[in-house]
Amino acid sequence: MRFKLPNPKKEKKPAMQNITINIPDIYDVNIQKLIKMNVVPSRSEAIRTALREYFSAEFENLQLLGFFDAQNQKKN
Repeated sequence: MRFKLPNPKKEKKPAMQNITINIPDIYDVNIQKLIKMNVVPSRSEAIRTALREYFSAEFENLQLLGFFDAQNQKKN
């Protein structure tokens, strides 16, 4: 029996938006170091990873502070 591997080109990727940002030179220097160390493949991926981690941490902080409980109480 043969198994087909998923074709990454056929998988639907999430919609992406192009944005322009200005970052301090030292951030770019450090992103380039991460790329050379093969930690991330590109600047875009480094920034996406940083944003994903930031949003995750902020979501956890808001949960700990009861932000979502307060929002639910206002609706009731």
